[in-house]
Amino acid sequence: MTHRAQALDQWIRNDFRLINSALEELYFASPDHQPNSEAEAQLKQQLVDQGKALIVDLLNEGNTDEGFDSGFELLGNVGFYMAACRRHDITEPSRETRSPLHEASALAMQLGASLGVIPRFASCHLETHNRAVNGIYKTFTDLNDEKIFLDYNTRSVFAFIRASEALRQILPLGVSHPVTYDLLLTAKTALEEVYHYNQILFEKLDIDRFFHCVRPYYRPHRVGLHEYRGANAGDFSGINVIDLLLGLCQADDPYYSQLLVDKFLFMRPEDQLVLRDCMRRTSLLDSFMATTKEHCHEPWLPKNLGLFLEVCHAHGQTALQHHEQLVNKFIEKPAESAALTDAQGLTASGPPLPVLLKGLRKLCDMRCAADVNGEFRTRHSDIEHLKGLLR
Repeated sequence: MTHRAQALDQWIRNDFRLINSALEELYFASPDHQPNSEAEAQLKQQLVDQGKALIVDLLNEGNTDEGFDSGFELLGNVGFYMAACRRHDITEPSRETRSPLHEASALAMQLGASLGVIPRFASCHLETHNRAVNGIYKTFTDLNDEKIFLDYNTRSVFAFIRASEALRQILPLGVSHPVTYDLLLTAKTALEEVYHYNQILFEKLDIDRFFHCVRPYYRPHRVGLHEYRGANAGDFSGINVIDLLLGLCQADDPYYSQLLVDKFLFMRPEDQLVLRDCMRRTSLLDSFMATTKEHCHEPWLPKNLGLFLEVCHAHGQTALQHHEQLVNKFIEKPAESAALTDAQGLTASGPPLPVLLKGLRKLCDMRCAADVNGEFRTRHSDIEHLKGLLR
């Protein structure tokens, strides 16, 4: 990391966080959480000016790339700045044709293009690739609820990754291999850990603080001419690798393939490669369906198949938990109580909240292999067929 890149990093870890924290306290103290005071205006100008000066120095320095990790971290820092400006309505995509943060856009686009990712911060900048210094990682604010959100989301993401890696290791072994049982057990345990971490998160996280002071940093904003959706905690390959390898979601499904296309550039390049590889693989569910026709009485089948179905159930439970607790409790209900359900720019992904909720419900049903009466394709009948072989 160059001296000027390090200066921006230090600002993000210190003064930037203090300015955002002060603004959040001003917002939260007002009845509608949206004050318009002189103190607020001064803090916003301080945020813009300090960040711009550091970014101008980096542009003047020229090519700052010192390898992917260094460039990716720098992109995250520039993205933090742009996301905070959007949160505080310094920028707002509906009233702009291009981002007014010209210098930040220029640097972000240079970095994004060279790295093969979107030119804004992504969820991995806050989770799997958020470097801690002296035990403290980067956040937008000093709010305890932001730290709770990131602590447990990060733990859940790594548990999903452990599950996905175990499932990938089954592919060269086949579903009848005795070690496949061990790998399925690893995947099941990891998914149960996801459920456990999420439960702690939902119990500890304050609804109002999350909705009004944490979530707004994830909103869409422009970089240059283009508006990019906000970062999403699901922007890593692991959860989709699980979907595809279990066979609960399929790459040739129009809805699911569009979801994958939309998120590819929000992932690190190595994650993109892993996900593309899994899109062309035969799923474990399809492998069991094909194998059981001629080996339905073999002793390995009930052991491995039974555990496979438990892994599918565990994955479905995490999807239900996310939809019924995080989405409903921390987004849908607060939006209703604040009369913001149809507000523009409410969601990180861009669409109005009712549209987003409908899509999330569909994805949840696919991951649960729910019976949706033919409304769209799920693996409900195939899962029920496999269950029948164990009776």
